[in-house]
Amino acid sequence: MSVIDDAVKVKGHGAYLIDGKEFTGSASVSKEEAVRGTIAYGILKEHNSSGNMEELNIRFDCLTSHDITYVGIIQTLRASGIDKFPVPYVLTNCHNSLCAVGGTINEDDHVFGLSAARRYGGVYVPPHQAVIHQYAREMLAGCGKMILGSDSHTRYGALGTMAMGEGGGELVKQLLSQTYDIRRPEVVAVYLTGTPSYGVGPQDVALALIGRLFADGTVKNKVMEFTGPGVKNLSVDFRIGVDVMTTETTCLSSIWDTDEKTEEWLAIHGRAEDYKELKPASVAYYDEVVEVDLSRIRPMIAMPFHPSNAYTIDEVNSNLKDVLHEVEERARVSFGGRVDVDLTKKIHDGRLLVDQGIIAGCAGGGFENLCAAADILDGADIGADEFTMSVYPASMPVYAELIKNGAISKFVDAGVVVKTCFCGPCFGAGDTPANNAFSIRHSTRNFPNREGSKVQNGQISSVALMDARSIAATAANKGYLTGADKLDVRIGEYRYFFDSRIYEKRVFDSKGEADASREVVLGPNIKDWPEMVPLTDNLLLRIVSEIHDPVTTTDELIPSGETSSYRSNPLGLAEFTLSRKDPEYVGRAKAVRAYEEAREEGAEAFDKVLEDASDLRDAWERIRSEYKDVSRDNTGIGSSIFAVKPGDGSAREQAASCQKVLGGWANIANEYATKRYRSNLINWGMIPFIIPGGELPFRNLDYIFLPGIRKAIEEKSQDIRAVAVSGQELKEFVLTIGDLTDHEREIILEGCLINFNRRSR
Repeated sequence: MSVIDDAVKVKGHGAYLIDGKEFTGSASVSKEEAVRGTIAYGILKEHNSSGNMEELNIRFDCLTSHDITYVGIIQTLRASGIDKFPVPYVLTNCHNSLCAVGGTINEDDHVFGLSAARRYGGVYVPPHQAVIHQYAREMLAGCGKMILGSDSHTRYGALGTMAMGEGGGELVKQLLSQTYDIRRPEVVAVYLTGTPSYGVGPQDVALALIGRLFADGTVKNKVMEFTGPGVKNLSVDFRIGVDVMTTETTCLSSIWDTDEKTEEWLAIHGRAEDYKELKPASVAYYDEVVEVDLSRIRPMIAMPFHPSNAYTIDEVNSNLKDVLHEVEERARVSFGGRVDVDLTKKIHDGRLLVDQGIIAGCAGGGFENLCAAADILDGADIGADEFTMSVYPASMPVYAELIKNGAISKFVDAGVVVKTCFCGPCFGAGDTPANNAFSIRHSTRNFPNREGSKVQNGQISSVALMDARSIAATAANKGYLTGADKLDVRIGEYRYFFDSRIYEKRVFDSKGEADASREVVLGPNIKDWPEMVPLTDNLLLRIVSEIHDPVTTTDELIPSGETSSYRSNPLGLAEFTLSRKDPEYVGRAKAVRAYEEAREEGAEAFDKVLEDASDLRDAWERIRSEYKDVSRDNTGIGSSIFAVKPGDGSAREQAASCQKVLGGWANIANEYATKRYRSNLINWGMIPFIIPGGELPFRNLDYIFLPGIRKAIEEKSQDIRAVAVSGQELKEFVLTIGDLTDHEREIILEGCLINFNRRSR
């Protein structure tokens, strides 16, 4: 049995938790009553406005966005006619912070954000003050609250807040006084026992959980509820470090027991009134149980190219050649042989020599992580060879306290570079390694190219995820992979003092007061969304990309780092769509979009396209020979992609909106990796089709005709008749949609959320 399987056990069935101490298969109360005993149920009930706890309409307490999402959200709101933010909305600036490339456009976004906060009544956190999630923890989270953020790692469960990361469309709905509509999610008990061993940090616990839970979909779209006697054995900072990584399990949200440690943490941050005890009722029913023995977890490493590719550091060091060869083989499949990943050359004298260490962002940049890393590096030095190391405190209050307690001096003395509050290393905009370099990071993701390399340019580097403690141990060992448990170093306990004056001096807080006299400042790169037409009676789709990887991440759908400067320009950003996965996609999609533009222009333009484009002409004529009522007026033309399981990772709506502005009208998948990606498709008027696994009835560049698609959506049909057009052959097959709320159905019919809101207002 592996260490992960030994430490993290999935019971495989639902159970009743009695008095927080033991699980049983039956209880003295009904299952219906026991379901109401979870922490999650109580918070959801408090925020549900539907009156029906099976079909939820959630209203959140506050919202958060950063500077590669808030421009698009506010532009959508402006197109919908907003006058004022009806709930607290915090705009942070931790992604486009460097203002180093793209001319003025990054700082233009920040000027836009401040002006929008003034006009509509929001909160604006300037660049380098705090990463989005640290600010939310320090200033927003509280026991029993719910927060929605336009970043997938919106997780504040360790502070008693159920938080969710979604695409911008869901925030738009909240800001237009609409609701977040979902079926009541299942709740999974994550029952903690034991105490972490020396050298084990929160990232180690998180990677063990992800390694065990991701592949099986154990918690997919469910709420993880952390409880059990082991919770009390963890500091709040430790809990936060585990909690933020739950996103990588594909769960919907998370929540933890709260206790006197939570109360103290909130009091230190000047918000003692936000504390209340949260724990399961005397009888609580959970749909699944995961038992975690913290004492059995060892220092972990998630090898490239996914957080679930988890091993103990000991396992990697004992099987170096086999593990590295497996990573190289995965890379060859993922990258289609376009680059040569050579990691075995990193083996020196039987040990793995890494090139870079990074501790950063919402996962790594917390106070305790950095204090522990500084203690491990106290009196050491990282050397003057290839290995480099940088740390990024998560907020200026954390930074200030690290200066006061001497941690910063320890880093500097060891040769570590201390940088400002910035999420760049997490998404490829800071500390990009050299070609074929290997980086170890306490950050959130290690997807292909996530660190900033570009396969399309022949560049590739690799990232492994580790805890700050083991990264520091590796650095103290001059870059040779080392678990923190192998060092005899005292890691101290440090009391944190939060200085709220740092924010009071720099953060703009409107106190919820809108000022209509203020103009929103638009830089030259900030563009409006293009016009989008409602769903037509019939659809003719062309498949313009076919992806058979087991999972397609949002980073592959729309790259992260190098595209950040274009997030305010829908058409400019769309040029990067699928650039890392299918460089031909954009050209093909644009060609199909031109067909639709000609259709909308009129009969003369459309006839000209039919005359010039043989692929469209042949498909159009073949369809009209069988479906006599098909015409230019009632049949839209768009593109679609097929992917086995798209949408793992980021909440960024641009993974869908970029397809939409290029003429996309649907995705076809065996399944969707996350709810948030499927929601993004819907909010941009794209139909999230499902097709069973196996041989496809169509190929790339085939057309698919959907007769009566608008009527099928209106009538709530689950099964959708489709016809593949391949040469002269018409092949009928069935697509499914899955559950759509009435609201989601209307958005698809209107063509997108913007259209829906314009009509509604």
